[in-house]
Amino acid sequence: MAAGRSAATKIDWTRISSSLGLKGSTASSLQAFKKRNDDARRKIAALRQQPQTVDFAKYRSTLNNTAVVNEIEQQFKQFKPVTYDVDRQLKAIEAFEGQAVKSAEETKGRVDQEVQALTKTLENIETARPFDELTV
Repeated sequence: MAAGRSAATKIDWTRISSSLGLKGSTASSLQAFKKRNDDARRKIAALRQQPQTVDFAKYRSTLNNTAVVNEIEQQFKQFKPVTYDVDRQLKAIEAFEGQAVKSAEETKGRVDQEVQALTKTLENIETARPFDELTV
């Protein structure tokens, strides 16, 4: 998630709209998206600063069935968030991307060779004697 966050903070919004030459409704849609993105960032930052505790005593006093509250509190205390190491997946994606780029370059080379061969064939056809001058 940190990689996604760092990439999102590096977006140069003005460069995107100027380099793509966005105008009209597309540019206004991009600006609206940027505003929603900034608002969401502010809300997330504010939520991260709030305490994340649960007042189980309040639930016990409010609910008649305190056994449910006790069970939920026990599960809450046992909960341990899982962290995932995504480096391995990122490396696999990068390797796949590298292989895809290599394959695309090879394909481009083959297509260029084919275009050259077809261009040569076309030149031969264009420089050939006209059909009515051929003898059988």
